[in-house]
Amino acid sequence: MSVVRIPAVLRPSVGGAREIELPGASVGEVVRELVARHPGLGGQVLTPDGDLNRFVNVYLNGEDVRYLGGLDTPVAETDEVRLLPAMAGGRA
Repeated sequence: MSVVRIPAVLRPSVGGAREIELPGASVGEVVRELVARHPGLGGQVLTPDGDLNRFVNVYLNGEDVRYLGGLDTPVAETDEVRLLPAMAGGRA
């Protein structure tokens, strides 16, 4: 199973867990399993069409999956999937 690292801002939706081990052969399968187990993450992670929400970044072993194969990116049992909400704001 892959390890999914959960950032502090999303932890309330997963019962406070910092990481969760989940099965899946692709990033999409892992993310969909995460949302199935923790439905509160659904709208934060996926769009209604099942694509990645533009306000969340997903990394596989430190690489942004949008530059790999997106949700179709293969995942091995020893891989780390990390969710990072996009940050905006600041001062000009």
